[in-house]
Amino acid sequence: MAPSLLDLAPVVPVVVIEDASEAVPLARALVAGGLPAIEVTLRTPVALDAIRAIAGEVPEALVGAGTVVTPDQVTETVAAGARFLVSPGWTDVLLAAMQASGVPFLPGVSTTSEVVALLERGVTEMKFFPAEAAGGTAYLKSLAGPLPQARFCPTGGIGPENAPEYLSLPNVGCVGGTWMLPADAIAARDWGRVEALAREAAGLKTLRTQV
Repeated sequence: MAPSLLDLAPVVPVVVIEDASEAVPLARALVAGGLPAIEVTLRTPVALDAIRAIAGEVPEALVGAGTVVTPDQVTETVAAGARFLVSPGWTDVLLAAMQASGVPFLPGVSTTSEVVALLERGVTEMKFFPAEAAGGTAYLKSLAGPLPQARFCPTGGIGPENAPEYLSLPNVGCVGGTWMLPADAIAARDWGRVEALAREAAGLKTLRTQV
C-alpha cells in the first residue's frame, strides 16, 4: 500500500509559479532539500505547463495541483501529470471528480460540519484551510477528541515559527507553506537558498519525533 500523502514529508511546499522556466530547477531544489511532495497552485496561466514540466523532468518529485475548484481542473491537471490534488474547499460535484481521478486528494475544510460530511463519504484525509484564520491549533485540538479518524494538512498562515505546534498534534500529518520559497530568492533564481530553506523545513520531522 502506498504511503499516505500526509506522511511523505512534514511540509508540502505551496508553489505559485509565474514563469514556467522556473518550475524544474525549483522542484529540484525542493526535492534536494527533502521535500518531495510539491503543490503547484492553479493561480497562474503557466501552472499546467509547470506541472507538466516537473512531472516529465523531475521524476523524484511528487507533483500535485493546488487550488483545484472545478471538475475540469481535475481532468486537466491529472492529464498534465499531477499525482495528487488539493482544493481550498469542496462540493459533492468536485469531490466526485477528485474521487474518480485515481490520484490522492485533499479536499479543503474549515468547519466541523464539513469534516463530518467528508467522513460520511469515506474521506479521512483533508486540508484545513485557512488554518490560522479558521482557528489554528486550538481548533484542530478540539476536533481530535470527537473526530479522531480525521487527519489534516493545515495550510494558511503557517511558517517556521508555528509549524512545530501544528505538527505536534495527533491529527496533523503535515503542513502546507510557502516560507521556503521567498520571492527574492525566486526572482534571483537562488535555488541554493531554496534548497537550504527546504532542508530546514524537512528537519521539522526530526523535531516532531522529539515532541
